[in-house]
Amino acid sequence: MQQDKQPDYHPVVFRDRAAGYAFLTRSTAVSDQRIEWDDGETYPVVDVEISSESHPFYTGKARTVDTEGRVARFERRYGGAAGQGTGGDAPA
Repeated sequence: MQQDKQPDYHPVVFRDRAAGYAFLTRSTAVSDQRIEWDDGETYPVVDVEISSESHPFYTGKARTVDTEGRVARFERRYGGAAGQGTGGDAPA
């Protein structure tokens, strides 16, 4: 492996402003801002828009698609089960 080709991999604090949550991890991200962490050390801090603390998928607030309602609406509109090949409007 060639020397000096790998980026600097160091501890970084990522701060989710929406959730008020911060976590320490290792990354190649750089920042001019620094923050003092719980262990007394100072680390660069990167502000992020969304993390696992505020993302709807991870928080359980994700919208679910009403697939059953869509199927029922399709059957009402096109008359019964799909694939009958009635051709045109559904019988009344």
